[in-house]
Amino acid sequence: MRFIEAMALPFAYPFMVRGLIAAVIVGAVCSVIGCYVVLRGMAFLGSAVAHSILPGLAIGFLVEGQDDRRSLFWWALGTSVLVALGVGAISRRGRVREDSAIGIVFAGMFALGIALISTVRGFAVDLVHFLFGNVLAVTDWDLTVIAIFGGGILLLVVLFYKEFLVISFDETLGRTQRLPVRFYQNLLLVLMAVTVAVSLQTVGVGLMLAMLVTPPAAALLVTRRLPVMMVVSAGIGALSGIIGLYVSFYAGIASGAAIVLVAMGFFLVLLGVSSMRPRRRRSPTEAGTG
Repeated sequence: MRFIEAMALPFAYPFMVRGLIAAVIVGAVCSVIGCYVVLRGMAFLGSAVAHSILPGLAIGFLVEGQDDRRSLFWWALGTSVLVALGVGAISRRGRVREDSAIGIVFAGMFALGIALISTVRGFAVDLVHFLFGNVLAVTDWDLTVIAIFGGGILLLVVLFYKEFLVISFDETLGRTQRLPVRFYQNLLLVLMAVTVAVSLQTVGVGLMLAMLVTPPAAALLVTRRLPVMMVVSAGIGALSGIIGLYVSFYAGIASGAAIVLVAMGFFLVLLGVSSMRPRRRRSPTEAGTG
């Protein structure tokens, strides 16, 4: 009876209900997009996009002021999309390697963000929420934005699943099939950037990469089929959000950190289980079958 009461107690608070819904949506969306991040080796790009949001937040704060926090989301969204597309454009020119382009943009945007933040009095305190997340502060407006954009991201992944699959494993095949490869590459970058902006309130900039990489990496330990990997990854992400929020509520620790730690726990458990199973040789493209 006490266990049931303990499980039901958080639902007595509206902010916990909003937080749980937001954590489930963000956990699932990050995990699905994260499958492409892991399979395509885009983890560094995900980190760069997440940290490049800082100058967008600082500019939004300077232009709109502290009272209009809703507008900060749009500034963060615009900045993340521009950075993702910018890195893609630079790396495709061939003169600069992709990892170098990401590093240059990452360092430059992060430095610009710090420079702008240092000129704004009082913003340093608010910055803590953006760096580490504060899912318990999610408002009805935030929840609406998360649901709309999160649902849109998942819908686009379903609609363009085959196209994303082709460009992720064999771009040459996509070109021979006359697919607009560059369009789908940019679309995938935009989806990742939107995911980062949407997840900002929940896990924050500093922990964003963990939610993009950890659940998909855990799912990859148990399956090599991309559709199954996405389902397992989304389940791990959603459960991490729920359990992490309960841990945050009862242990009194930061919600974003709790969610990431739970996801890490899932990864370690699955890693231990997978290490006990006999190994078999797998084809490098096996994850694309389904």
